[in-house]
Amino acid sequence: MSNTTVRQNWTVDEVEAMFALPFMDLLFEAQTVHRAYFPRNEVQVSTLLSIKTGACPEDCKYCPQSARYDTGLEKETLMEMKKVVKAAQDAKATGSTRFCMGAAWKNPKQRDMPYLVEMIKEVKSLGLESCMTLGMLDTHQADQLADAGLDYYNHNLDTSPEYYDKIITTRTYQDRLDTLDNVRSAGMKVCSGGIVGLGEAGKDRSGLLVQLANMPQQPESVPINKLVKVQGTPLENVDDLDEFTFIKTIAIARILMPKSHVRLSAGRDAMSEQTQALCFMAGANSIFYGCKLLTTDNPDENSDIRLFNKLGINKEAVNFSPFEKEKGIDAAIIRNAEKDELFYDATAQL
Repeated sequence: MSNTTVRQNWTVDEVEAMFALPFMDLLFEAQTVHRAYFPRNEVQVSTLLSIKTGACPEDCKYCPQSARYDTGLEKETLMEMKKVVKAAQDAKATGSTRFCMGAAWKNPKQRDMPYLVEMIKEVKSLGLESCMTLGMLDTHQADQLADAGLDYYNHNLDTSPEYYDKIITTRTYQDRLDTLDNVRSAGMKVCSGGIVGLGEAGKDRSGLLVQLANMPQQPESVPINKLVKVQGTPLENVDDLDEFTFIKTIAIARILMPKSHVRLSAGRDAMSEQTQALCFMAGANSIFYGCKLLTTDNPDENSDIRLFNKLGINKEAVNFSPFEKEKGIDAAIIRNAEKDELFYDATAQL
């Protein structure tokens, strides 16, 4: 296989054939691809904060934040700005380079947008990359977030198009793709992945990866989540996904999307250090730091530091453009200028 060319014409049959490869052969191939595009032994670290918890009108069968399920989760209103800033400061102090904010909405209301804009500006002022996940966005909302300086927008596809309506009925697959198109058109980077272990067939895992890899521009960040089963949700008793299948999913994501950061995301709290190490070997090079992922458990920072030390892994530094490093330059001006074909980076080597 050993071809590191970025492709966007993958087929489900090709991916199915990768899943059928011997485990060690697949991991070797994935690590080879990984080293062609990324520094070895380096992992990007993000922190995720729930800025509005519970009472979501969606019916995602895996989610404890849905208002349709009784999971014992306390509903919370939109978090106060000072609490968000304090959480971002703490995240930076513990080594995170990107601060992600998630709200349990179908889509943000226009009345919330000025507050979200200020939240982005506060986080950016700390020298952190910023990311949000707020549900669906229209073109105007995407432009507002981009103009505020938002670096990444997260909107997962969750699963394959064929299995999607078994998991969610309150928004369509096309709705998700439209939001990602709006995000990309506004000039933000895309964070989009999915969840495995939802009771899907192997072909659905392949279908999810093909959908992500064949986007007009592959996502810069691809979170691969392993279902965290929550009592009260319709998927609380689904069969556990085999660990080797999960690791293979990480490896194939790396091969299909060689330039993307592949994030080892939800479900990590229940994984052994050995499983996580194999995921890093398979090409995962991003994690969420901190003891919570919105409402589910995650390893604490000290556990991750110990694991990184055992594996000889270093944290990736923030990768701002040369212009974002300069104080006083508005992110919206930078973003719009970078889309202008007449604009060039005068600091670049000729």
